[in-house]
Amino acid sequence: MSAPIELPKWADVSLVPSLAVIVAFLIAGLVVLGIGENPVKATTLLIKGALGSGEGLGYTLYYATNFIFTGLAVAIAFHAGLFNIGGEGQATIGGLGAALVCLHLDFLPWYFVLPLAILGTMIMGALWAFIPGYLQVKRGSHVVITTIMFNFLAATLVVYLLVNVIGKPGSMSPETRVFSDAAHLPYLHEALAYFGIKIPKSPLNLSFIFALVASAFVWILIWHTRLGFAIRTVGHNPTAALYAGISIGRITMITMAMSGALAGLLAVNEILGVQGRLLLEFSSGYGFIGIAVALMGRAHPLGIIFA
Repeated sequence: MSAPIELPKWADVSLVPSLAVIVAFLIAGLVVLGIGENPVKATTLLIKGALGSGEGLGYTLYYATNFIFTGLAVAIAFHAGLFNIGGEGQATIGGLGAALVCLHLDFLPWYFVLPLAILGTMIMGALWAFIPGYLQVKRGSHVVITTIMFNFLAATLVVYLLVNVIGKPGSMSPETRVFSDAAHLPYLHEALAYFGIKIPKSPLNLSFIFALVASAFVWILIWHTRLGFAIRTVGHNPTAALYAGISIGRITMITMAMSGALAGLLAVNEILGVQGRLLLEFSSGYGFIGIAVALMGRAHPLGIIFA
């Protein structure tokens, strides 16, 4: 059997994702045509709604922020040869970390509460992802299976806490009370208005800037640090990594923790930026779509941003 043909790098990076987008539009167009509507008109409305106005662009970037965080979380695990599909659970637990800070330290000013809440999302997400990494290294449990299970465990834990411990008394839905104003991450239109710049109102908030910073961090980490070299070596050739003296178990646990921290940052956008409280299913769908985003972006931060 002949070896598979390896595509040029430019084709793998740009041509393949572009073809995937074109095929997706063609299939969607056939579906629209099948229900008796004009696919060209539908596509025009789709693009105009997402990019044709300041408000629409704001909503697009707001949703993209979540996909960047989960895409980065999946990508950094990919580079170590790991498949972290537990982004939903890690984001959920990250939201719990933010909520615990905001509910119990709401007497502090914003310049203490917000950094601590953001740190809380990262720590809780990292811990939740570290456990499957530890179980794979020490007990041989496959990280794919354990991260799937941990998605359900995270949802169950948060439901229990919202109903029995930290939920708003008398509320008909499982959610916490609204956080104090000090725990509100400013919307981008609010932040720019401070400098006299006016843009349309939308849910887009400063977490979009954090997502771009996180992308730059991942790029530097993976391609310009010794740890990143070790991560890529383990992912590409574990045998060579062992001969080079790299601890595969250590890299596995560190990478999973960093992946979980990135997924946990989704809660910054949703919980601190928009909702202002912890509620159920705020991360619904984002973790799994992040897998597609990482694949479309070829596990590269720049590709993930555009994907």
